[in-house]
Amino acid sequence: MKNYLQPGHTITVAAPSGGVSSGDGMIVGALFGVAATDAAAGAALDIAIEGVFALPKGASTTFASGGVVSFDIATRQCVAPGSGKYPIGAAIEAAGNGTTTVNVRLNGTTTAAA
Repeated sequence: MKNYLQPGHTITVAAPSGGVSSGDGMIVGALFGVAATDAAAGAALDIAIEGVFALPKGASTTFASGGVVSFDIATRQCVAPGSGKYPIGAAIEAAGNGTTTVNVRLNGTTTAAA
């Protein structure tokens, strides 16, 4: 196929204002991705938009295995679905009270705030 560009598991974007650290989650337009490296604001940055990642969540936030995981751009943490939150994937195992990460299988599709 002459018009094929790449597999698409990762894409290159400009790092957001304030920069990012490797492993940070971020919303870029209608996409959620995880930063592959540290990057200063505006620098070219590869983000993974598919795969399974351990992402931060509040200690009191809980997820059931298979439960929908959303992202809060203000706190940069995974949260339960709700108004103004971006659905990003599903928990691949339960994440209980007291834990600070959730293992998320990213949707790899576009997202918008609920």
